Amino acid sequence: MIKSRKFYGYQILINLILAVTAIIIIVPLILLFISSVSSEASLIVNGYSFFPSEFSLEGYRYIWLNRGTVFRAYGMTILVTAVGTVCNVILSSMMAYALSDRKLPGRSIFNFVIFFTMLFSGGLVPSYIMWTSTFHIKNTVWALLVPNLLLSPMNVILIRTYMMNSIPESLYEAAEIDGGGHLIRYLRVALPLGKPILVTMGLFSGLAYWNDWTNGLYYLTDPKLYSIQVLLNKMIQDIQAIQANAVTASSGAAMRVPQISIRMAIAFVALLPILVIYPFLQKYFAEGIALGAVKG
Repeated sequence: MIKSRKFYGYQILINLILAVTAIIIIVPLILLFISSVSSEASLIVNGYSFFPSEFSLEGYRYIWLNRGTVFRAYGMTILVTAVGTVCNVILSSMMAYALSDRKLPGRSIFNFVIFFTMLFSGGLVPSYIMWTSTFHIKNTVWALLVPNLLLSPMNVILIRTYMMNSIPESLYEAAEIDGGGHLIRYLRVALPLGKPILVTMGLFSGLAYWNDWTNGLYYLTDPKLYSIQVLLNKMIQDIQAIQANAVTASSGAAMRVPQISIRMAIAFVALLPILVIYPFLQKYFAEGIALGAVKG
């Protein structure tokens, strides 16, 4: 009876902690949306509020007036996110499968190299010179796909740990007895049974690709290749430039261009697709993290 009370006490405590965490996450999103449909004047005078004094869609109107450019950037982002996520999961899972084999020659060396890249890198300037002078990815779609995102050491370690702890060695041996080599073992055993962790790592990779704007900032000058994050960052810079020029020229028309509400609208538009997709992948996310994080 005492254990039962302790159990329920722990459950109540955990539920309270999760409820508070959920509120901390959800409240800023609600405030973001409300701010995006508030007038510029009310935001300047009253600040951010859950009960705006004046309703306005000026921020979304600004985005709609630039819809051709926005839709093209959305298309580029969807393409890069889809292709990059698939490539990331394939490369990460292939490397993780190899490292999960305890008989792999030099396995400890490869593990060390992967872990080392999580802690140290060559730096921004050498990376820029390498990607632009050696691989010539500047102003190409590869600039959004390859640097920093195509293969993640953390993803490799989590997938490797999952495969070592959650996939019985006897299944690999059975496939080997049936004449299957490593390719068959990878395709018929590792991939189907590794679905939870692969979906989870795919979600991580997709979020990284969707939210990435630094690669576009460093390697792109062609507006036709801008992703949605790069484009929205550029739009914010343009608004700031208009405001600065308005102050210099004392132009009343330019001064009326909304800035805060557009920032909020831009942020909400960029965030909306992730909010729609995430609930469908949540069950795989929870299972994959719980199993992939177990020490191997």
